[in-house]
Amino acid sequence: MLHFKFAILAAIGGALGSAARYLTGAAAVIAFGANFPWGTMIVNVVGSFLMGFLTGLAVYRSAIGPDLRVFLTTGILGGYTTFSAFALDTSFLAGRQLSLAAGYVLGSLVLSIAALYLGIALSKLGL
Repeated sequence: MLHFKFAILAAIGGALGSAARYLTGAAAVIAFGANFPWGTMIVNVVGSFLMGFLTGLAVYRSAIGPDLRVFLTTGILGGYTTFSAFALDTSFLAGRQLSLAAGYVLGSLVLSIAALYLGIALSKLGL
């Protein structure tokens, strides 16, 4: 059964996450320049860490109820993380320099997965 309350929570969270993604990307361009997609990499790593941490809190500690979990994970983090932009950035980098694209893919994937596990581990500790 569909729960429209969850859809509304996801939509509101998604709008907030998308705004946060835009601001992170803009700040990254100001801080690091536009020659590398730092903003996308930052949101993917941070978003993966937060997804792991929040999921760990919900699953292992029962600290987050279903409403808040949908709002935070599906909504905010769903709007914040950018793997579709990741694919586009990779294709642009590959067109300029294949080794830079490979480093971006490897760095994004390894760091995001590591951040997810770190988030889960920290949530189990109650931090």
